[in-house]
Amino acid sequence: EVLQKRAMAEAVIFSRKSSSPILKKKSRHTSRNPKRYSSANGKLSGNSVDSDKYSRSHVDNVDLSSLPGMRTFTDRALLGLLKTFASIHRDKTIINWNNDFRLGAGVRASSVNLNFGMDAGWAVEGAVGSSYKIDATYLSPHVNMASRMCSATKQYGVYFLLSQAVQRLLSENAQEKLRHVDTVTVKGSSVQQKIFTYDAQVREDFFLYSRSASQADMDADRYSPAIWNIDQDLLAMRNHICDEFMDAFNRGRDEYLAGNWPEAIDWLKSADKIMYERALDEGYSTEIYNEEFKSLANWDDNDDAAEQRIILGDGPCQRLIAYMKELGGVAPSGWKGYRPLTSK
Repeated sequence: EVLQKRAMAEAVIFSRKSSSPILKKKSRHTSRNPKRYSSANGKLSGNSVDSDKYSRSHVDNVDLSSLPGMRTFTDRALLGLLKTFASIHRDKTIINWNNDFRLGAGVRASSVNLNFGMDAGWAVEGAVGSSYKIDATYLSPHVNMASRMCSATKQYGVYFLLSQAVQRLLSENAQEKLRHVDTVTVKGSSVQQKIFTYDAQVREDFFLYSRSASQADMDADRYSPAIWNIDQDLLAMRNHICDEFMDAFNRGRDEYLAGNWPEAIDWLKSADKIMYERALDEGYSTEIYNEEFKSLANWDDNDDAAEQRIILGDGPCQRLIAYMKELGGVAPSGWKGYRPLTSK
């Protein structure tokens, strides 16, 4: 079965027409005696593989969920990113860098942080470099998609963005922790898809949940889907999310996708206000400030802390409101329930 699948992959890769005269000549020479692997007898037979049968669209739409252990594998991949997020905000060396006057000028003008984008699919691995230095690189549309998810985190004011392909591969426990923030198409693709975030806020008390390397290894070996409901890091970084906020946001997002933009704006403003007030009460912090949201500072004429409201509010709420206001607050005719994502 493995050899058969490899033959299918080779048929797709080497069926591409080359513009090189040398390769064309070689192709004409070797096409006299085409070969195909037959899984029936484990030998090469005389008929060529039908490359059209295994077109690029078939390769792109490989069902990863059919692979054994894929949900656990995907859960652990996301957990690795979340643990990295928590670790960089409790590492003493990084904290000292962030507080160093020479870097931050006393106002944290410079700080160490990471944003994360995820997609799921195939990729081709290859070595790139010279005799002095060689690195591995990965090429595929899914690598590009992950990069665009990472770039879009800045638009939505979040630390994590996951594609619909990743969300479908996660366990039910993990899926319950994600938030559907928008439905989009990305540059270079006409396929609409939902995008999700794992809501995470920087906590000053992340250091309380630090583990030794041996303890972390033990936790990884003992992984179970229950970790999404009991792990201290995961609970702490999502502690700012409440049912009241989720109800308001989900209602606003659904109205936005349905084209009822005036109602959507009202619900999303309500959700953003809930997040802002909760952040003030609980003392959460964030290092994401989006210049694109400055126009939202005039939501309330008597708001004396407009900039703080933008910083402590909810990024996806603010992004969707800003997008709707840019278009006049009313869904355009022919609105199909998704929008193009401008980041690349």
